[in-house]
Amino acid sequence: MAGTPFAAMMKDGLDPTAVEGNAAEQYDISNVHVEWNAPKSPVPVLWWRSVGHTHMAASKEIVFDELAEAAGQDPVAFRLAHLAKHPKHAAVLKLAAEKAGWDKPFSKDKGRGRGVAVQESFGSVVAQVAEVTVKGDTITVDRVVCAVYCGTAVNPDVIRAQMQSAIGYGLAAALHGKITLTDGHVDQTNFHQYTVLRINEMPREIEIHIVPSTEPPTGVGEPGLPPIAPAVANAVRMATGIKLRKLPFDLAEARAASAKA
Repeated sequence: MAGTPFAAMMKDGLDPTAVEGNAAEQYDISNVHVEWNAPKSPVPVLWWRSVGHTHMAASKEIVFDELAEAAGQDPVAFRLAHLAKHPKHAAVLKLAAEKAGWDKPFSKDKGRGRGVAVQESFGSVVAQVAEVTVKGDTITVDRVVCAVYCGTAVNPDVIRAQMQSAIGYGLAAALHGKITLTDGHVDQTNFHQYTVLRINEMPREIEIHIVPSTEPPTGVGEPGLPPIAPAVANAVRMATGIKLRKLPFDLAEARAASAKA
């Protein structure tokens, strides 16, 4: 937010939107270090839908999944082991996993994978399980199962619509959404170059499950977005072993980097 009209929101030099929703806030862990490096670029950088939770959910949930793999544990079980103090997170995670059939893993030899991610933002907690098919350098998201805790569901249809739109918006950024510059000018002039998600790229199945609650209602306009990119990245890693750590995803680039490592 430095150098923008929002700079007054910074405290002691800290930009809260750079680190909100980080691992220490969302998991029971004792050893954690959060660091953010401002991009050294004359191009102004601010947030998009879900503010800081988009990039933080991606980095946090992708790393947490890799930690589960390093520990030789199931990604859902590993998360639940660190959510004893966060019953809402545990509830949505269990619900999404149950509805997705998490206990029936895919066979890796078919290029299919299933990944999970969970994030709290704006008072609501959302967990998503993404099922993908990888062919060559193409990622197809076949199914997304989403569980949301948002207090009292005033209008369930609005909640479902917001979750669905957030998933589509997030997939557009995860699979496309790249802006490049040449000599200080943006190369993309319209949507024929800056690709957004097309209707044929939307998952064929999107399930929205709302956790029953009598608590006051919380936000649903943005919380459905943060988990989708890391859920897809984790699914791709399960299917191929390739680690996706940049948005938008570039399988060819990640595959080449993996080969050099």
